Amino acid sequence: MTDAAAIARAHEIFDPLAADYLARPGVDIGPMFGSEGLRIRGKVFGFVGYRGSMVVKLPAARVDELDGVDGMERMVMRERAMKEWMLVPPEAADRWGPLLAEGFAFVDAITPVAPG
Repeated sequence: MTDAAAIARAHEIFDPLAADYLARPGVDIGPMFGSEGLRIRGKVFGFVGYRGSMVVKLPAARVDELDGVDGMERMVMRERAMKEWMLVPPEAADRWGPLLAEGFAFVDAITPVAPG
């Protein structure tokens, strides 16, 4: 499967999940690692990666726990392991919804609300 086909397939899984989050206050879409990511108050918590996996921000300990399970792996950029970013392949699509919820809760909790 080409990267374009893999990305299209991933969006078939991701976009309906994203729609639920986009209806929530403070959630929008913005740039992240050359893609468009779901953000809460400007901080990205999930997106479709360039190879068609979902990329989600989770606590480092959770990424450690999931690394290697169901084909999931820690994201690596320029030979550097990203401690809070997990790649979740389309073969583990049944985990996308629950892990996106975890990512949302994690980033929501660590992202300050603007005073006002």
